[in-house]
Order: sequence, then structure tokens, then C-alpha cells
Amino acid sequence: MKYTQLGRTGLKVSRLVLGTMNFGPQTDEADSHAIMDAALDAGINFFDTANVYGWGENKGRTESIIGNWFAKGEGRREKVVLATKVYGHMGGDGPAWPNHDKLSAVNIRRAVDASLKRLQTDHIDVYQFHHIDRDTPFEEIWQAIDVLVQQGKILYVGSSNFPGYKIAQANEIAARRGGTIGLVSEQCLYNLAERRAEMEVIPAARDYGLGVIPWSPLHGGLLGGVLKKEVEGGRRASGRAADALADPASRAQIQAYEDLLDKHGIEPGEAALAWLLTRPGVTGPIVGPRTAGQLESALRAADLELSEDLLTGLDEIFPGPGPSPEAFAW
Repeated sequence: MKYTQLGRTGLKVSRLVLGTMNFGPQTDEADSHAIMDAALDAGINFFDTANVYGWGENKGRTESIIGNWFAKGEGRREKVVLATKVYGHMGGDGPAWPNHDKLSAVNIRRAVDASLKRLQTDHIDVYQFHHIDRDTPFEEIWQAIDVLVQQGKILYVGSSNFPGYKIAQANEIAARRGGTIGLVSEQCLYNLAERRAEMEVIPAARDYGLGVIPWSPLHGGLLGGVLKKEVEGGRRASGRAADALADPASRAQIQAYEDLLDKHGIEPGEAALAWLLTRPGVTGPIVGPRTAGQLESALRAADLELSEDLLTGLDEIFPGPGPSPEAFAW
């Protein structure tokens, strides 16, 4: 496994990030523990979760599964760079009680203590804002974070799903306050089929020294050989992938993508992950395996070298927006 610094920090993390969103809803606790053990054995040291994972009435379940894994000992917690998130409310699918969601100082304090309890640890390495909060000023957010850092409950702070201007705003206010390192990572939707992050989010992240952590690197399965699986009678597309395939132009694009990779003898899902690892500013994509086999496929991608010819072909099929700000004007 290869490692890199997380943004401008001294924190060293693996080039693949283990996503845990499926732990609980789709993968039971025993299999989730086996996947985490296998990931650690393979050198993956960066684990990502969120307080709401588990979803619905089971929000928090994923953090609890991870906490039970840490409780097994043998250096598990000490070897892991642990990232979780705050924003959503934890009371099921109904409306939130006032001050029980988003990024007020009250909710941040409540949420971090609850996550620490579920995770059975005394600190969170990277505490991430799951979404922007339009109602809470960053001055208040950073004041709450400063207290948690001083208490040793969190070490670094990251964002998720932030636009470029909010990354800039957050870090400019942090700099004015002094003594606050500000955001060190941004977790965003980014993959071959969805490259809008290249227009503003990634340039802002690079300028402010944030590591970029792409989520949904296979775009909901669309880039994982979905058409080949259809022919072979495998798992059918759903969600984002199914919506895309309903459009004839998108379906033709995915067919061209799979044909290109078949020509090069490379599995589509592995190529999609390997492509992200070539992108400037990317720390590592989040892989969210439901099974041990899916983890093994992701690990192969970490060692995959894509030829210049293949990279050119991928750009022709999935052209990005081009450099910013020129992409906005000409």
C-alpha cells in the first residue's frame, strides 16, 4: 500500500480510504469486522464513517460496529486514522428536534461525545462537516472546534460536500482567528462520470492545502462494469447508475468505456479507482466494499498503472470541464 500526506498536514494516510457506509445496512457485523481486518492487513489505515450511517432508525449503527471492532484490541485503534462526520440528526427519519442537527456549537458538542461513545475511543482523528450549514457562522463553528481540539477529542477537521467558495470562506475565517489550522480535507463526489469538482472544489482544495477524498468513485456502480454484469445476469443497476443507463447517450458512453477497458484487459471498476489516483490533489478515493471480494478488487486498483494511451481514451469518453476559470468562460 502506498501512503501520502493528508493535505498540508503531517498525517500519513493510505491512498485508498475504507468507506464503511454499508456496515450495518448491507453487511453484518461479523463480515464488517472481517473486511476491516483485511483492509488493515493490506495496509489501509484510513477509515471513513459518519454518525448517521446505519440510516433510519439505525443511525449510529455503523459507528457502533467500528467501535466493537476497536474493542477487540491488538492495536486496531492505534493503527487507524479514524474519520467520522457531523451534520445530520440522529432521531430517525422524522424532523429534527431544534439544535439536534447541523453545525451549531451545541450540536457539535453533543454529536462528538455521542460518536466517541459509539466508536469506543477517546478521540477522532479527522472530524468532518457532512454538509454546509447556512445558518451557523464559521466563527461559532471554529470556536466549538477549538474547544474540542484543546480537550483532545478531535485532532483535525475536514469538510464534505462543500462548494469551493465555502472551503475558502471557512479557511479564511480560521486564519483570521489564529491558532486554528482550518479544514485539512474535502470529501466530494468525484469520478470519471462526474467531474464538476474540477471546476472549483478541487482548485480551492489545492490552493488551501486540503486533501481531496472522492466519494462514489464508481458513480453508484455505473463505472464498475454494469453493462457486462447485465449481460452475464449479475446484479442489475439501481439508483444513480440505473438513471444514467435510461438515457441512450449515457448508455452509449458507458458501453464505449467498457469496450475500451476490455481492449486493454482491465476491469472497469479497478480502472475507475486507478484513474482517481492519477488526479492532482486526490489523497485517495473512498472504497465501500460490501464483501471481501470487493475489497480485493479495490486493492488491485491501488497497484494498477494506466498507460498514457488509456488515460487519453478515458478523457475522450469522459471529458472534464477543463481548467478553471477558463471552463466558465471559453
